[in-house]
Parts: sequence; C-alpha cells; structure tokens
Amino acid sequence: MHSFLKHLCSRYLVERRSPMALPALLTRLLPLRRLFVLGIGFFTLCFLMTSLGGQFSARRLGDSPFTIRTEVMGGPESRGVLRKMSDLLELMVKRMDALARLENISELHRAGGDLHFPADRMPPGAGLMERIQAIAQNVSDIAVKVDQILRHSLLLHSKVSEGRRDQCEAPSDPKFPDCSGKVEWMRARWTSDPCYAFFGVDGTECSFLIYLSEVEWFCPPLPWRNQTAAQRAPKPLPKVQAVFRSNLSHLLDLMGSGKESLIFMKKRTKRLTAQWALAAQRLAQKLGATQRDQKQILVHIGFLTEESGDVFSPRVLKGGPLGEMVQWADILAALYVLGHGLRVTVSLKELQSNLGVPPGRGSCPLTMPLPFDLIYTDYHGLQQMKQHMGLSFKKYRCRIRVIDTFGTEPAYNHEEYATLHGYRTNWGYWNLNPKQFMTMFREGEVPGHPEQIHGNPWHCVLREPAAPGGASLCEEPRSLTTT
Repeated sequence: MHSFLKHLCSRYLVERRSPMALPALLTRLLPLRRLFVLGIGFFTLCFLMTSLGGQFSARRLGDSPFTIRTEVMGGPESRGVLRKMSDLLELMVKRMDALARLENISELHRAGGDLHFPADRMPPGAGLMERIQAIAQNVSDIAVKVDQILRHSLLLHSKVSEGRRDQCEAPSDPKFPDCSGKVEWMRARWTSDPCYAFFGVDGTECSFLIYLSEVEWFCPPLPWRNQTAAQRAPKPLPKVQAVFRSNLSHLLDLMGSGKESLIFMKKRTKRLTAQWALAAQRLAQKLGATQRDQKQILVHIGFLTEESGDVFSPRVLKGGPLGEMVQWADILAALYVLGHGLRVTVSLKELQSNLGVPPGRGSCPLTMPLPFDLIYTDYHGLQQMKQHMGLSFKKYRCRIRVIDTFGTEPAYNHEEYATLHGYRTNWGYWNLNPKQFMTMFREGEVPGHPEQIHGNPWHCVLREPAAPGGASLCEEPRSLTTT
C-alpha cells in the first residue's frame, strides 16, 4: 500500500503542470476509498465482537450477558475506548469532507476542459460521505446502548450482592449445633491468628460462615455459594508395591546433614548396610510372593529441632546419650529397607512445609489433605504437630506412631483418667490408642506391665492401622471408671 501511494504521488508530481493531474489522481484513489469504507465497517464489527461476543460465550444460565465481566466492561477504560473510537470517526469525517470538496473542484476542472467520463466510472463522492457518517452514527448509538446495559448490569449485581449479604446469618441447623457459637468466637477473635485472613476471612459475617463451612466443618454450606468450586478430595494415588532395598545411599541423602546427631546416625547406618541387606534378603525369602503396599511415611525427629532445644547434638562427641539416635537410625533403616517412601524432617519449618500448614500461629487446619499414610515422631514432634495442625491434628492423629522408648501406661495416656488422678505430665494425656506407642521392647518383656508393651519399632513397622480382629487406632480410648 505504501509503495502504491508513493507511485501515485510521483506520477502526480510528474504531471503536476497538467490540468488533468488532480482529477486523474482522484480517479486512481477510488479503489482505496472503497477499501477504506470496508475497513471501517470491518473494524467496527471486530470491535463489537471482541467487546460483546465474549460476554455471551462466557455467560451462565440465568445470568446477564454482561454479568461475568462487569468490572472490566463497566470500567472507565471501556467507555474511554468507545469515546476515542467516536472521536476518530469524526476526525475521519472531517478529512473526507475536505477530500469531497477537493473532488468537487476537480469536477469543475473536468467540466471546463470538456472532459467526458462514462457514468459507471464516476467516483461516488456523494455516497462516500453518507456511508462514513452512518458508520459514525451507528458507533455512537452502540456506545450509548452499551453504557446503558452496563449500568443496568452493575445495579443488578449490587442488588444480588445485597441479597446474599442478607443470607449471611448463622443457620439454626441441628446437624451443626456449634455453628452459632463458632461464629460468635470468630467475630471476637478472627484477628488473633493471621491464618484466618489467609483463608479469606475479612471480618464480615459472610467470610465467617464461608470459612466455618468450607475450611472447617462447624457450619452447613451456604446455598448461594458455588458448590462445584468447593475443594474436592483428591483421588487416592494408585497403590504401588513395596520392594525390598539393599542399597542405602539414598537414605543417607534423605537423612540430611549439618547436625552432629545426624552425622552419628548416618555413620551407623552406613556401617550396618551389609547387615540390613542380608536381613532384607532373608525376609524376602520368608514372605515369598506376599504383596505389600508401599506406604508414604513422614519421619519427624522432634528432639533434634531447634525449637525443642536440640540438647543432644552438641553432646554427641562428648559422651552424651546416644540411645535415642541409635533407635532413630535403625527405624529409618528398617522403613527404607522394607521399601516404603520416606520423608525425614528435623526442623519445624520442614515439618510445616510437608504437612501444608497455613501461615499463622496454628489455629487453622491444613491447606491440603495429609499426604502421608503414617507419621513416626516423638513427644517433642507430637507437641509441635498439635500446635501447628489445628483441627487437622485430631482428624489425622490415628496415623501417628510415637517412638516412646519405655512405653506409656494407659493411666497416663488417658486424658480424663490422668486429669482426675493427678497423672498429667508433659508426656501423658494424649488420648492415643496404646498401640500407637512404639517401644524398644518386645511384647511381654517387661513383667507386670503387659498392657504398655507393643513390640519395638523395627519389629513392628509393618503393623497396619487396624490390628487384625482388633479396634481401629482412630477410636477414642474407653472411659475409665474412678473406682
């Protein structure tokens, strides 16, 4: 197009002294004017399809076609675009009007020169202006109608929002008896932990009910909420068969470094690699073709975290107690050799990351379902999980296995009984199933206390959450009488 116009201008300069120069140029520009009119129409059609077509394609049943993107189309930017488009057309009309006047002058020159053109080749100058003016008027009318529709849509959206706010009242549903009380607590204490703001709580009644029905489970779902957008439980991963391992080099990487305790544990594991491989071979022969599902296991060594003081690491090379580290090194080796998936954490930050703990002080549940089938930890780790998992701790505590070196008697484990008899200690009243405590002893080795012993951990790592013929580990301990 640029070269074509350049050619016409050069021809006009060559023939500028000729009285036929201007009329000939206008005649040659006739196809361009037609293309110009078609271009304006095409541009207008594309603008309308882009601005309005997307709204109709994105609408839902029962919604206004402008409801979905009201904030985009209803903003000052969209109206500004329409105004600029109208101003541009007005400017084009002015310039085409000047061209039309120039064309009239050329016709007078042709008449004076006794020139004759066929009627079908005469440039339709008069019709060109009417077409452009009609397009400009149509765009102006469309802009007014779009603005009216957007204003109506915004008004309708505000009314719907007011109607929804009216529905944000704590329902009296007998299936959710704690809902109203939880709403009252949230109204007074929602700023006590940043995790509430992380889940969208902003101090309004609606945000309280949304949190208590969709993040926690104390209130029924709100009827006007999009239920399809609610988080669905992810599909369980396909079962993978556990395969015995004899090479422990990857386990040494999983155990980490930087602490004297970890260095000691890795040296022990590396030194006993041949014995672990031989034990795995013998067990594989004994089990034969028995199928075993691979479990995803989190091993959190709480007493090595900085938050618990980590009093062991500085004393490893000074004759300090090493029994706990021997115990944990063998537990890790046994779980790994048996073919399970392991994740090892020795810091609170790592624990929070692996569990999906939301930012804050630990009052809210986890941000995702627990990805581990089992969690091996100690009392320090148990306290840390309870502090940072919120309601999820009670939900998933049946998956916890506590490495309790000498065991815990039921009188100290049962919260109600321990409270009534003054047995509350830093290590008791967790209300766990006694089978969740893993000790160094085989069952029955300690005379007089058979109820507290359930086998050492490296002999019982394959114990299922529910013992054959026994109660589930997720059940609450039975109430104990005070007599």
